[in-house]
Amino acid sequence: MKNNLRKELGIKSAKLVKDLNKVKSIYKRKDFQSVQEVNWCPGCGDYTLLASVQSFMAEMGISKEKIVFVSGIGCAARFPYYMNTYGLHSIHGRAPAVATGVSVSNPELSVWIVSGDGDSLSIGGNHLIHALRKNVNLKILMFNNQIYGLTKGQYSPTSEEGKKTKSSPFGSVEMPFNPMSVALGAEASFVARSIDMDRDLTAHVLEEASKHKGSAFIEIYQNCNVFNDHAFEQLTSKEGRVANRINLVHGEKVIFGAEDELAVTIEDGEAKIVKRADIDDSQIYVHDTTKKNPSVAFSLSRLSHGPYGPTPVGVFRQVERETYNEDVIGQIESAKEAKGDGKIEQLIRSLGTWDVN
Repeated sequence: MKNNLRKELGIKSAKLVKDLNKVKSIYKRKDFQSVQEVNWCPGCGDYTLLASVQSFMAEMGISKEKIVFVSGIGCAARFPYYMNTYGLHSIHGRAPAVATGVSVSNPELSVWIVSGDGDSLSIGGNHLIHALRKNVNLKILMFNNQIYGLTKGQYSPTSEEGKKTKSSPFGSVEMPFNPMSVALGAEASFVARSIDMDRDLTAHVLEEASKHKGSAFIEIYQNCNVFNDHAFEQLTSKEGRVANRINLVHGEKVIFGAEDELAVTIEDGEAKIVKRADIDDSQIYVHDTTKKNPSVAFSLSRLSHGPYGPTPVGVFRQVERETYNEDVIGQIESAKEAKGDGKIEQLIRSLGTWDVN
């Protein structure tokens, strides 16, 4: 009975996934551009990400009326205003909670969250990890600029140790979060990383996330040219792109470096960067996003603790498990089948209530 219910309840989600796989879209990027004036600082990486998302939405193949963007507070939180879709600008850190309600109440919607590193990992950290743990059918884009930009340049939960800002004039003494490790530790079923300037990589991870059933967490390194410029230069410069990016591609050996001279191995469960000359090629790790146990993906996330030196990008994990949406709706349908629809008046006057004279 329970499995049959879940199968039936998954029809709407499956229909949405089929829509996402349509070959040809009737839309163009301009159809997702709202009439609102885009108001970020000139040169902000958010402009590139907005263009990337709008272009991808045009190719996704589903109606604008079935897409919802939800945000919290911060520079990235302006995103819903600039998307010609449905949108909600919620409160600080609570976008996952609001988006959960939207997603569960209407399984036919494609629900996206746009948030920053402060919004997601400081005041909103609790909401984020529980949305990922529950596997709510949400796509979460976390723009990580390693700074509080909207409030004019304070250190954030992802700022590096020693970072001098207006709120840490002698340098931050705090160890930063590794967002990939946080998401994987919460057992997120889809985890990926991209970079604002790499539109091809961003398009790839957006496409994979859109097809995924459940929570998808994407960290995107986003340059704040006013308060934290060049933070990702080791990955975005001409030399850095070649030397330091570890591209994770499912089914392929993890090899990188200016002359493909470096590789990643997994030894005793720990990911390590080695010189290819020192090992046999059979020892090189072949990336597998579908491993049920997140330990290997977690170990890959520990190869870097920020965009300094060799850093993995791409899809870390992509596994299937039941969604919170299906389980909640299934539970409600089971209760209805057993006890009927029920009435609100009966609920109000049920046990646990009392009269006040």
